[in-house]
Amino acid sequence: MRQLIAGNWKMNGLGASLAELDVIANHVASHPPHADILICPPATLIARAVATAKECLAIGGQDCRAEISGAFTGDVSAEMLKDAGAAFVIVGHSERRQYHQETDATVAAKANAAHRAGLVAIVCIGETEAERNAGKALDVVARQIEGSVPQQAPISSIVIAYEPVWAIGTGRTPTSSEIAEMHAHLRKRLIARLGAHAKDVRLLYGGSVKPSNAREILALPEVGGALVGGASLKASDFQPIFEAAARNS
Repeated sequence: MRQLIAGNWKMNGLGASLAELDVIANHVASHPPHADILICPPATLIARAVATAKECLAIGGQDCRAEISGAFTGDVSAEMLKDAGAAFVIVGHSERRQYHQETDATVAAKANAAHRAGLVAIVCIGETEAERNAGKALDVVARQIEGSVPQQAPISSIVIAYEPVWAIGTGRTPTSSEIAEMHAHLRKRLIARLGAHAKDVRLLYGGSVKPSNAREILALPEVGGALVGGASLKASDFQPIFEAAARNS
């Protein structure tokens, strides 16, 4: 299965930032990687990003509302993302869980909304530093899998992104053995929840992925790609990451 290298721009980017996306798209067109490439810009840039991407890479949203429409000022539905040209949407990112108090049930509802609209949901899970230090990391992500991944959603509409909260934007990453252990655990939990066909769900690693560590991480068993934050904002940083995926395929 091809790995998925997804860039999450978070609350960064204005129209001028599409120049970086143009460089990435042109590079993908001229040097096709053995991986699927996705950029999730702010909602204000999605439609323009789709045009800039020239079908060389996919564009996604960073969040969606579970409802189709209604009196939810400032929110964006999965259908609106689809209408703007998005193919994916991130749900349950730790920053949404922390700053917007999103629960596992909220995340599951958003994942269902993504499926309803024809989007692939990237469901984010991960433990805090305190939870890891307490030896609870495996239990925490198992609980998040149970609560955040809807059982009725088809496998093709779900991607899981494991992002240890303490590694996001800190420059710190788990060891290779810790990542491998967690991804093996996630695969077992997914199969237990969704059945044997869950072996085809891509499991991404996220949290301070950068050119210097991408090749090692992407070569690990059960790592089906990466969710990249800050390093996806510049083509010069992002290209070596998805090229590492191509070398490891």
